[in-house]
Amino acid sequence: MSTDDERPEVPAVPRTRAEMRAAREAAEAAEAERIDRAVASADHVAPPVDQGTQRAAQSAAGAEDAAAREAAVREAAVREAAAREAAVREAGDREVAEQEAAARKMAAFEAAAREDAEATALPPVPLATEPVFVGAAPVGAAPTAADPISAAEAEAAEEFPAPPVPRAPVGWEAPHTPVSRRRFALTLVAVLGVLVVAGTGLGIASLLQGPRISDVQVNAAQAIESSGSRVILTANQALADIDPAQVTVEPAVPFTVDASGRGVGVRFTVPLDDSTEYTIRVADAVGAGGGPKTTLTTSFTTPPSNIFLLRRDVEGKDKIFLTDLSGEKAVPVFEHDKINDFRATSTKLVVAVEEDEGSRLLVMDRDGKNPRELKLPGDGYVGAIQVSERGGLVGYSYSDKELSDTEGRASVLVTQSLTGDGDPQIIEVAGAEASVFVWQFVPDSAAVLFIDFDGALSLVDRSTDAGVQALGLAATIQGISRGTYTAIVERLDGAVVELNLADGSEQPLAASDPDYGIASSITPFPGGTLRHVVARDDEGLPIGQVVVRVDDDGAATPLVEVGSTDSILQACASPSGQYAAVVVAPDLANNAYDGMLLPLPENVETHLIDLASGKEIVALTGFDASWCQTAPRF
Repeated sequence: MSTDDERPEVPAVPRTRAEMRAAREAAEAAEAERIDRAVASADHVAPPVDQGTQRAAQSAAGAEDAAAREAAVREAAVREAAAREAAVREAGDREVAEQEAAARKMAAFEAAAREDAEATALPPVPLATEPVFVGAAPVGAAPTAADPISAAEAEAAEEFPAPPVPRAPVGWEAPHTPVSRRRFALTLVAVLGVLVVAGTGLGIASLLQGPRISDVQVNAAQAIESSGSRVILTANQALADIDPAQVTVEPAVPFTVDASGRGVGVRFTVPLDDSTEYTIRVADAVGAGGGPKTTLTTSFTTPPSNIFLLRRDVEGKDKIFLTDLSGEKAVPVFEHDKINDFRATSTKLVVAVEEDEGSRLLVMDRDGKNPRELKLPGDGYVGAIQVSERGGLVGYSYSDKELSDTEGRASVLVTQSLTGDGDPQIIEVAGAEASVFVWQFVPDSAAVLFIDFDGALSLVDRSTDAGVQALGLAATIQGISRGTYTAIVERLDGAVVELNLADGSEQPLAASDPDYGIASSITPFPGGTLRHVVARDDEGLPIGQVVVRVDDDGAATPLVEVGSTDSILQACASPSGQYAAVVVAPDLANNAYDGMLLPLPENVETHLIDLASGKEIVALTGFDASWCQTAPRF
């Protein structure tokens, strides 16, 4: 076995630089010692070889040749030893280099692992610990009698001395813990703890207190203009099922309830009174997960009412005014040489004006700004304007300018979008354009109720393709109740009935108490009707007129009475039935007509009445109050 096999194996764990240097020096020393032994062995073995050589040389050449051969042998031995030493040193250097490279790789790997761990790990949260008390003694102090050391311990200490404690170089500072990170961690933990405690406390308080209202949504201004407005109550937690019987509204007003999750919606089926505080209560509300019962309560106040009026001026421009109910804050919003009729929605004004070429139909904002013209079916005249805010439609009767017994359209019913999109649509019956005597939009819908010149009463919904629904024969349409889908219709035989437009059923309209006689016009409102009655003498001549309020129970109260010299042109109620607007033409004999497409006396007054007290609020110059669904019919 060669001496190379005696080389120690490479350790599994890379050595330190000091250990590798010591190993290399030991290997070199061992190799040098081995070479010396080889040279000494060569010197010891050489004589026998030299003797054989000398005998051969003596026989061939002599003693000098023997000396030369001996020198050559020694030189060859030295070269062989040097070569072996170089090979051993090279192998040792290679081994040390491999160990150093492995050590560097291991150190780099450990450093990368530490960096990854520091980058991904959360900073440790220090925890308060109990103090640990240990005995302390100066370094290197001799043991005292109270702390004896046995002889065996002394021998062990001498044979295996403790490693020296490394000393820090001058100027070196011990690495410190990142205080800012630790402080941030402590702050984060504290904040989270506070939130958890607060959330838990609020949750417990919520469970103990029951549901509460966190938000209320209501459009009070719209609520006095039209039916169908809603109040949405949002609780702070999901609610168990709400029965409509749990909900009350004060003052009393008809409503429906829909509830889901955290929300409770109260939908009013009729408009609300102005300047009134409404209170909504949801009794015995309980969370979906149980807990105590509470009453959810909210209140809101509706704003004061405004009203639009048309004032015609024979010598100047006609004007549409917006005014409060006192008449002291009247503001003109639109003017034109000839305003025939107008209607108002909660956001728009629709105005029909007369010009030499015929009628024009304009739509504008409620303040009279941004007017735009709607396309008409042709060159002609427009009358009986109405609007359906819920359906987004305007409707009117239209007649061509060029009209004869054989050519042209006369009083056809037209509907079109308030936005101006699309073409005007003419109502057809049995595939033919129908000439209409009287018509009305059904409140809160896109349906149209009309009577043609043949006396046929029909209903058509412009939002569907259901077609025309025949409802028998009728003489006139008195009015249609808000929120009930019920029309008051006069049949051909003079009977006045309440007609259910949903199923076609009908019943006679109850007489008033006291009975004021047959009404020439009846206008329904939430809670009753306004009935215009003309008193006549034995010859049938009018001797007086009165507008009577008749409640749903039949109780009648006169509101406005005029003598034979004056005439009541129209009576209508505010959307909620809180007020009435009665149009009166005074001194009719001396009150000339204005000659418009819708002719009316030049001097017209609108009397505003508080229906609760029956007292007059104010009398304003003008007519066509925006509360009315149609223009006056004289």
